[in-house]
Amino acid sequence: MTHGQGLAYLKSLQRFGIKLGLDGIRALLASLGDPERRFPSVLIAGTNGKGSVAAMLTRILTEHGFRTGLYTSPHLVRVEERIRIGDELIAAKAFARAITIVRERADALVASGGLPHPPTYFEVLTATALIHFAGEAVDFAVLEVGMGGRFDATNVVTPLLSIITTVSMDHEKYLGGTLGEIAFEKAGIIKPGVPVVCAVRRGTALRVVRRRARELRAPVVEVFGPGTAFAASPAGRGVRFVYDSGEARYEFRPSLPGFHQGENAAVAIRAAEVLSRTWKPLDRRKIVGAIGRTRWEGRLETLGSKPPVIVDGAHNPEGASSLAAYVRDVVRKPVILIFDAMKDKDIGAIAGPLFPLARTVVLTRVPMARAAEPEEVLRLWKGRRDNILIEPDIGRALKLAESLAGTRIPVLAAGSLFLVGEIKKRISRRF
Repeated sequence: MTHGQGLAYLKSLQRFGIKLGLDGIRALLASLGDPERRFPSVLIAGTNGKGSVAAMLTRILTEHGFRTGLYTSPHLVRVEERIRIGDELIAAKAFARAITIVRERADALVASGGLPHPPTYFEVLTATALIHFAGEAVDFAVLEVGMGGRFDATNVVTPLLSIITTVSMDHEKYLGGTLGEIAFEKAGIIKPGVPVVCAVRRGTALRVVRRRARELRAPVVEVFGPGTAFAASPAGRGVRFVYDSGEARYEFRPSLPGFHQGENAAVAIRAAEVLSRTWKPLDRRKIVGAIGRTRWEGRLETLGSKPPVIVDGAHNPEGASSLAAYVRDVVRKPVILIFDAMKDKDIGAIAGPLFPLARTVVLTRVPMARAAEPEEVLRLWKGRRDNILIEPDIGRALKLAESLAGTRIPVLAAGSLFLVGEIKKRISRRF
C-alpha cells in the first residue's frame, strides 16, 4: 500500500468501533513474529498525565543515548504522531511499509479463521508501531495505554516497568462507573513480579492498585508515598519544583507548563530511578535536564501571540480542574473559551471548572460522530448562558473567538484533544 492507501485502510477500520480484549491483537502479533518481545519496554496507564509522562521518560532515555520508541494516542493532526523514535515521527514510507505488513497478516488471519473479525483501528496501529520499533532495533520503547489497561491492545507486552499515573472518572461506558472499577482496569497492566510506579495518592483507587500488585507479587513504588516530599515555588515566570524520592533530591523546572506537569515530572523521575536499578544506570543530572527540555504538543501549548491561542487537551473533570487552576494562577485574566467535548463524556463536569473563567464561551463541534452538538452542551450547562455563543464550524469559531479577544485577551480551546487537533490544523495553515 502507499501512504495514502494505508491511511484509507485505517479510516475504514473506524466502523468497527472500540473492541476491548487481547485475543485479536495477540493472534495478530503472533503471526508477525511477536515483535513486542524484541525490545524492553515501559507501559503507562492512567486517566490523566500518561502522555506527558511518556514524553518525559522518552526524552530522559533519548538524552542518555538510547534509541527510544514512543507510542501514544490519540494524535492531534497526523496519525504518524503516534509512532516516534525520539522526536522523529515515523516517515511516510516506513508507515506505509509497516501497515502493509500488518494488513496482509490480518487479512490472511481473517480468511483462515484465525481472527473472527477484522482488527480494530487501535489494534492495527499498535501492531504497526511494534513492528516498526522492532525493525528499527530500538533500545527501548515507551508505550502509552489507549484506554483502561486490562483489555487495551498495548497490554500484550510484558514490560520492565508498569506506570499508573492517576485514576479519576473517565470512559465510564467502558471502564465502569466507580473509581474502584476504573482503578481495577488500570491495574490490569500490572504483571507478575514487574515493578509498578504508582502516582495515585489515596483512597479506593490506591487500595485497588496495591491489592492487585500484592496478588501478583509486583513491587509498588509510590511516587508520593511515605518517605517522599514534593513542593513547588514561584520562579520567574514559571514554577520550580523540588521532589525528594527517598533515594535522591531533584530540583527542576519542567518545560511543559502547569502545576500538574511538575507532578508528572515526579512520576517520570521515579520511573527513571527504577529503570536505573533494573535496566541501565541513568544519570540524575541528565534526568533533570530532560525534564526541562521535553516537548509535548496540545498540553497548555500557546499558538501565536495576537491574541495568544492556548490549546489544552483537558477532556475529563480532573483535567479540566487542572487547566482551570492554570488559568487562575498563571493567565490571571478572563479568556475567550472555544469548547467542545465528546458526547460520551461527563460534559457538565468538564465545563464546570472552565466556563466561569471565560468572558465568552464559543461552542463548536469537532467533525466526528462522537462529538457533542453545541446545543447539547448548552442544554447540559446549568450556569450563566448570556455569554455563550454557538458556531458549529471550527474555523469560523476560531475567527469569532479571536475577534472577541482582540490582541491581548487569550483564547483558550479545550474539552477534547480532537478539538485541539482541529485548532492546530487551522492555525498551521496560516503559516
